Amino acid sequence: MTRLGDLFDQRLEVVNLGLESFASTLRQVGAPTVHVDWTPPLEVESNARGVVRANSERIAAANARALARILAGMPQLVGMGLARDVIPGLTEDTLLHAGPPISWERMCGPMRGAVVGALLYEGRSRTQQEAERLAASGTIRFAPCHEHAAVGPMAGVVSPSMPVFIVKNAEFGNLAFATMNEGLGKVLRYGAFGEDVVRRLHWMADVLYPVLARALARLGSMDLKNVIAQALHMGDEVHNRNRAATSLFFRLVAPAIARTSSGEDAGSVLEFIHSNDHFFLNLSMAASKATLDAARGIADSSVAVVMARNGTDFGVQLAGTGDAWFTGPAEVPDALYFPGFSKADANPDIGDSAITETNGLGGFAIAASPAIVQFVGGGPADAIRYTTQMYEITAGENTTYQIPGLDFRGTPTGIDVVKVVEKAVLPFIDTGVAHKEPGIGQVGAGVLNAPAQPFVRAYEGLARVLQGGAR
Repeated sequence: MTRLGDLFDQRLEVVNLGLESFASTLRQVGAPTVHVDWTPPLEVESNARGVVRANSERIAAANARALARILAGMPQLVGMGLARDVIPGLTEDTLLHAGPPISWERMCGPMRGAVVGALLYEGRSRTQQEAERLAASGTIRFAPCHEHAAVGPMAGVVSPSMPVFIVKNAEFGNLAFATMNEGLGKVLRYGAFGEDVVRRLHWMADVLYPVLARALARLGSMDLKNVIAQALHMGDEVHNRNRAATSLFFRLVAPAIARTSSGEDAGSVLEFIHSNDHFFLNLSMAASKATLDAARGIADSSVAVVMARNGTDFGVQLAGTGDAWFTGPAEVPDALYFPGFSKADANPDIGDSAITETNGLGGFAIAASPAIVQFVGGGPADAIRYTTQMYEITAGENTTYQIPGLDFRGTPTGIDVVKVVEKAVLPFIDTGVAHKEPGIGQVGAGVLNAPAQPFVRAYEGLARVLQGGAR
């Protein structure tokens, strides 16, 4: 046994907890130092942590059930239809939007721009000014896509006459819906609403939709889970990079298009899909939505079934807390900006596309697509680190979605809000960036960690439910 006095005769070695800069300073002077990568848990209401920890076994059992349903999901593209005809509860005076609930008064610039564009497209208004007055009048009802089994990238606006994909979870029977992807640049989802934007939307409804609908009817269904799994092996993470998934979709649908449509329409549709590497994004979102919705309503579960942003608020929903939204301010991504733009032009994070991360894709699978971290000056090692860290806050690993660069390890799946709070590790998201003013469109793409507040509030909300309180 070493006596206290003997310590002064031995070489000291340091274990550092806290700021890594302390360890760096010690190493510079030659002191043997081990840095422990540890941060204190996020702060929550005084009694919430005790309630959650006292019910840890119930939560773990519920999370195992939620994860099992997520992993068993079988999202299949089964057809198309007009939003008014297939999306539950979508009336002629309803516009759906991305993220948690929000009023016209609180909407950010790009979401307002998308609302204006949708009202122009629907023929409800003739000018921007008319559309803004109608939106502010109370006649139009705004509702989250997520509350109508739908998802929308960026502003996420869905109006009654827009064509949508219909995705069915073949294992559990639930449906999810998403519009078709317009491509990049000045498009509705980024808040642009000029004549060219509206013209493209009408072409998509009048030409793209019927051609694709006929082709999909001939195919019968398309296994989106299989497409996503293959795309991960080919360099996609199916959020910010969809080149491989779009190519696979193209290969599956092109013969059916050739057999069910002809002439200029078939050619223009094939050219549009071929030129739009992000075409599959909306399908990966709908596939994730259909997969995760099957885990809703599992009592006591702390697994997230939604992460979504409306450009003002970031919202989270859990499997075990019903339809409650837990929100906090959305943050501006770190991004690579297009020439002439900077972070000062950027709107805070926006869109339902973080449903991909919620499903173990996107930023959670970024090790499969390391080129994306170049947006912020990173490299392959950073991509591996981001994905590896997400294993710390998830309920398990996907049995189908695998990452070649991690020896085909399954992607981290089933975000556990308890682990997020206790480990102070926040979900990693890659995303596009919209200009903060309406009508301008996309200005860049980048990455960010989700804000802490929605997860703290979700943790506290789960504690109240565990105690039998109001949700």
